[in-house]
Amino acid sequence: MRLRNLSLLAALLAVSCTVQAEPKFSVVFPPGAFSGAFSGRVVIYLANAAAKEEPRFGPDWSHPQPMYAAKFANVKAGQQMVITDANAIGFPGKIAALPDGEYEVQAVVDRNLGGRAIGTSPGNLYSDVQRVRLSGNRMQSIVLDCSHVVSAPTFQNTNGLRELSVQSKLLSDWYHRPTFIHAAVVLPAEWSSDPTRKFPIYYLVPGFGGSYMDLSGHPERVATEKDNVPFIVVYLDPNCPTGHCVFADSANNGPWGKALITEFIPQLERQYRAIGTMQTRYVGGHSSGGWASLWLQVAYPDVFGGVWSTSPDPVDFHQFQLVDIYKASSNFFFDSAGRQIPIARQGQTPWLFAKPFSDMERPIRGEQLGSFEAAFSPRGADGEPLKLWNRDTGAIDSTVARSWKQYDIADKLRREWPTLGPKLKGKLHVYCGDIDTFYLDGAVKLLKRELTDLGSDAVVEIVPGDHMTMMTRALRDRINHEMANQFTKAK
Repeated sequence: MRLRNLSLLAALLAVSCTVQAEPKFSVVFPPGAFSGAFSGRVVIYLANAAAKEEPRFGPDWSHPQPMYAAKFANVKAGQQMVITDANAIGFPGKIAALPDGEYEVQAVVDRNLGGRAIGTSPGNLYSDVQRVRLSGNRMQSIVLDCSHVVSAPTFQNTNGLRELSVQSKLLSDWYHRPTFIHAAVVLPAEWSSDPTRKFPIYYLVPGFGGSYMDLSGHPERVATEKDNVPFIVVYLDPNCPTGHCVFADSANNGPWGKALITEFIPQLERQYRAIGTMQTRYVGGHSSGGWASLWLQVAYPDVFGGVWSTSPDPVDFHQFQLVDIYKASSNFFFDSAGRQIPIARQGQTPWLFAKPFSDMERPIRGEQLGSFEAAFSPRGADGEPLKLWNRDTGAIDSTVARSWKQYDIADKLRREWPTLGPKLKGKLHVYCGDIDTFYLDGAVKLLKRELTDLGSDAVVEIVPGDHMTMMTRALRDRINHEMANQFTKAK
């Protein structure tokens, strides 16, 4: 009997030790950080101990670090929010499966007040970086005090460069908080020297992760000349909590397109003496900005007098990078032979693959793949965008895929060509590299074929280069020349 009790005691002690040693992170925030309780996501970022940046600035697409997130409700200051394998969504796997070694660890309390990337969203709380050694099931409990607040960046105006922030009633009503459309306005020298003159205007949409803040404090006047024609150039800020808003009205992001057209543009053009006519108002952009600019031209053909879209995100969803989302047997992760589908390449060599990239985004918001769903998918009953693909298997949801058709630019042109064709005459210019890094050239080729079949005079060209190298000085000069010619014809 005594031996049995000793055996039972040993077993209980072993279980107790296992429970005590369970990997966990405890996150707190101090009193006074903000009013009320917290409900939302908490993210733990880990990085190699030799990392040069704070972990919260991730993820690094090339070398994504481990991340673990859990959601909490009605948490008060000082209360611990414990993240373990029991409640965490993690990348690349379980916390307990982390390789032994030294890590830098940082926590972020995501209040989700409008910024795109969790680690740099204004108003979010973050901890100091802790260096810890993790060692199997002997890992200690780590307490992370999120006592720092991410401050909003300050735009530095310079000669010929101005910040403009317009509060949108449409977006403020949508988000239930004050929401602004921001931009950097680059003024030609003639704007100051001739105070009665009015100017053509070029709205430029940055790609994913780009921001109007990229121009803050620029020491020299950014080029505004288009073949010796002075333009006002407006660098729009496309960032929203789910990623890139692409300036399309969306069930998940709200009316970004309508807000830009009816609220922001009228105020900007009054304030900065734009000519203010369709024939003298142009739009362009690269990558996600390339898609957004083409969408704005097609969706608002009476507002813009021409688009110059380069390396746009998929413009025909029959080739969403390498996947035909309308095909019943399509899978986002694997091709028909069971091979992993790449989503990026260096030259002809695959570099990033859909499955691990999708996995990387699962703990966080505001990243590239999720950004597509936020822009194009219906809103689910849980308030989240409906998923185009199953996050475990990669299977495409055909119902969601069909709902994306309203944002398929090639399909929209095909369906509405009798109305759109005359309004888009002479306005469409699309350029893409022949070995685009993100396989975007395939959809551009389909768009070119569609527009040719429709009898359009659109300029759609595949040029040498990848996602960035296709933007040569010669192509930039050509775009400037084409835009100046468009303006000259409109005068």
